Amino acid sequence: MATPPARAPLRPLDDALAALLATVSPLARRDFVSTFEADGRVLAQDLISPLHVPPQDNSSMDGYAVRAADVSHPGVVLRVSQRIAAGDAPQPLEPGTAARIFTGAPVPAGADAVVPQEDTEAVSGDLHGGRFLSVPRAGQFVRRAGEDVARGATVLTRGTRLNPAALGLAASIGAARLEVVARPRVALFSTGDELVMPGEVAPEALPAGAIYNSNRFFLRALLHRLGCEVSDLGIVPDRLDATVAALQSAADHHDLILTSGGVSVGEEDHIKPAVRTLGALDLWQIAIKPGKPFAHGHVRRGANSLHASGPHCHFIGLPGNPVSSFVTFLVLVRPFLLALQGAPAGLPAPLWLPAHFDWPRPDKRREFLRVRRNAQGGLELFPNQSSGVLTSAVWGDGFVDNPPGQAIRHGDRVAYWPLQGLIG
Repeated sequence: MATPPARAPLRPLDDALAALLATVSPLARRDFVSTFEADGRVLAQDLISPLHVPPQDNSSMDGYAVRAADVSHPGVVLRVSQRIAAGDAPQPLEPGTAARIFTGAPVPAGADAVVPQEDTEAVSGDLHGGRFLSVPRAGQFVRRAGEDVARGATVLTRGTRLNPAALGLAASIGAARLEVVARPRVALFSTGDELVMPGEVAPEALPAGAIYNSNRFFLRALLHRLGCEVSDLGIVPDRLDATVAALQSAADHHDLILTSGGVSVGEEDHIKPAVRTLGALDLWQIAIKPGKPFAHGHVRRGANSLHASGPHCHFIGLPGNPVSSFVTFLVLVRPFLLALQGAPAGLPAPLWLPAHFDWPRPDKRREFLRVRRNAQGGLELFPNQSSGVLTSAVWGDGFVDNPPGQAIRHGDRVAYWPLQGLIG
């Protein structure tokens, strides 16, 4: 009797991620987009400020601009020589006077402090002035020119994934358009004769052994949230020639081909031989749960391909079980796509929170347990951690990143990854 081949050792997630990222070169394609439309895009070059922000000293309060030396003691009365609103161009402040000033208005030359209006009293009669109830210090309530941004400063660096605050910062230095990395082009395939698309067959008519294709929906949504252009190429016909043709066509027009299902070592599927016919494929067993089966390789582009990102298109195959596919996308594909756009691509730093559950029988693999925060600030565990139970990912608001073989007792502090930070 022949001895079965030895199983390859499981690969630690960090090693697998490092190997995967080593294959990535950021896309060279660039887009120029309106700053209004740049949310989620990755900046392709440093953004340098051409001006100070604010452009001149301005008031942070409604009140009076003064020379601090003119208000040497409480009770001093100064004549109001001008009124300055935001957008006005003030005159230099006359010695021994005050300027009525409003929040955001430029501080006149000669003034070195602003006294809030609640620290003053209006003076009636012919003298239009104010009595100052406190002694100001030089510089108080004055926002200095360049306090936020100095002229020539780098306000956003290349590789920054733009968010609403970053867009506001870009607009504050006058940037109406931004140079960003082009969106990765991703071809999404499904494999498996058992898969049925919602709407094609009513639930009551679903054949024995058939399941609705849920992976296609959440993978497409995750890709869109990462800024990708997605070509949903449906279910590949179950023939080798059709699979080869579909992969070749996809490679000629995309940066990545992504599939789910058919990547376990023993599975019968046309994807693996088709990819190897057209390029190269590695089958990895990752030491994570849920997850483990993962495929990465490349498909050669045709001789007439005009695609600008090199002679090969990346290929990634995810496991078929829904939660396995979901988790593996987040911990491997998401960093890969960020690196493809030139953005930082490591796994996030966790929060350390108390477990409000027991996990006495840990797996030998690194586990990603579906949990959610409770009103007491701890983490509750979804009762069914099976890789096929997609309700766990909807119920939960994050994962516990549990090391291999690590039992958890109620009250232990555990590494928690908020889901919100991983899906956008």
